[in-house]
Amino acid sequence: MIDKSQLKTMDGRPFDPTAYEIVLRPLTDDEGGGWFATIPALPGCMGDGESEAEAIEDVRLAAWEWADAVHEDGDPIPSPSIENPIAAE
Repeated sequence: MIDKSQLKTMDGRPFDPTAYEIVLRPLTDDEGGGWFATIPALPGCMGDGESEAEAIEDVRLAAWEWADAVHEDGDPIPSPSIENPIAAE
Protein backbone atom coordinates (compact mmCIF):
# COMPACT_ATOMS: atom_id res chain seq x y z
CA MET A 1 0.00 0.00 0.00
CA ILE A 2 1.39 3.38 -1.00
CA ASP A 3 1.58 6.01 1.73
CA LYS A 4 0.90 9.02 -0.50
CA SER A 5 1.59 11.45 2.36
CA GLN A 6 5.27 10.42 2.32
CA LEU A 7 5.79 11.22 -1.37
CA LYS A 8 7.32 14.67 -1.85
CA THR A 9 9.00 16.14 -4.91
CA MET A 10 12.52 17.57 -4.87
CA ASP A 11 11.12 21.03 -4.08
CA GLY A 12 9.19 19.69 -1.07
CA ARG A 13 5.70 19.76 -2.60
CA PRO A 14 3.40 16.76 -2.25
CA PHE A 15 3.66 14.45 -5.26
CA ASP A 16 0.72 14.92 -7.62
CA PRO A 17 0.70 13.05 -10.96
CA THR A 18 -1.74 15.58 -12.43
CA ALA A 19 0.96 18.28 -12.20
CA TYR A 20 3.19 16.57 -14.78
CA GLU A 21 3.15 16.91 -18.54
CA ILE A 22 1.92 13.77 -20.31
CA VAL A 23 2.94 12.83 -23.84
CA LEU A 24 0.43 10.74 -25.82
CA ARG A 25 0.84 8.86 -29.07
CA PRO A 26 -1.43 6.46 -30.91
CA LEU A 27 -0.30 2.84 -30.98
CA THR A 28 -0.11 1.15 -34.37
CA ASP A 29 -2.18 -1.93 -35.14
CA ASP A 30 1.05 -3.95 -34.83
CA GLU A 31 1.46 -2.55 -31.31
CA GLY A 32 -2.09 -3.53 -30.40
CA GLY A 33 -3.86 -0.24 -31.10
CA GLY A 34 -5.06 2.31 -28.58
CA TRP A 35 -2.92 4.98 -26.99
CA PHE A 36 0.47 5.11 -25.23
CA ALA A 37 1.23 7.72 -22.55
CA THR A 38 4.48 8.73 -20.86
CA ILE A 39 5.50 11.31 -18.28
CA PRO A 40 8.88 12.54 -19.53
CA ALA A 41 9.85 14.00 -16.13
CA LEU A 42 9.49 10.50 -14.61
CA PRO A 43 11.78 8.29 -16.74
CA GLY A 44 10.23 4.93 -17.49
CA CYS A 45 6.75 5.92 -16.29
CA MET A 46 4.26 4.82 -18.92
CA GLY A 47 0.72 3.65 -19.43
CA ASP A 48 -1.71 2.75 -22.17
CA GLY A 49 -5.39 2.47 -22.92
CA GLU A 50 -8.01 2.08 -25.60
CA SER A 51 -8.68 5.82 -25.52
CA GLU A 52 -6.58 8.89 -24.77
CA ALA A 53 -8.42 9.34 -21.47
CA GLU A 54 -7.75 5.71 -20.45
CA ALA A 55 -4.05 6.10 -21.28
CA ILE A 56 -3.87 9.29 -19.19
CA GLU A 57 -5.58 7.58 -16.25
CA ASP A 58 -3.26 4.57 -16.57
CA VAL A 59 -0.06 6.63 -16.66
CA ARG A 60 -1.19 8.66 -13.64
CA LEU A 61 -1.79 5.46 -11.70
CA ALA A 62 1.62 4.21 -12.83
CA ALA A 63 3.14 7.50 -11.61
CA TRP A 64 2.07 6.69 -8.04
CA GLU A 65 3.85 3.33 -8.26
CA TRP A 66 6.87 4.98 -9.91
CA ALA A 67 7.14 7.65 -7.19
CA ASP A 68 6.72 5.09 -4.41
CA ALA A 69 9.53 2.93 -5.85
CA VAL A 70 11.83 5.95 -6.22
CA HIS A 71 11.04 7.03 -2.65
CA GLU A 72 11.71 3.51 -1.32
CA ASP A 73 15.09 3.53 -3.12
CA GLY A 74 15.93 6.82 -1.41
CA ASP A 75 16.10 8.75 -4.65
CA PRO A 76 14.49 12.17 -5.19
CA ILE A 77 11.20 12.52 -7.04
CA PRO A 78 11.58 15.15 -9.78
CA SER A 79 9.46 18.26 -9.46
CA PRO A 80 6.96 19.02 -12.22
CA SER A 81 8.35 21.24 -14.95
CA ILE A 82 5.07 23.06 -15.57
CA GLU A 83 3.26 25.26 -13.11
CA ASN A 84 -0.35 25.23 -14.32
CA PRO A 85 -1.11 22.18 -16.41
CA ILE A 86 -4.26 22.38 -18.48
CA ALA A 87 -5.85 19.23 -19.79
CA ALA A 88 -8.97 18.56 -21.76
CA GLU A 89 -10.16 15.33 -20.25
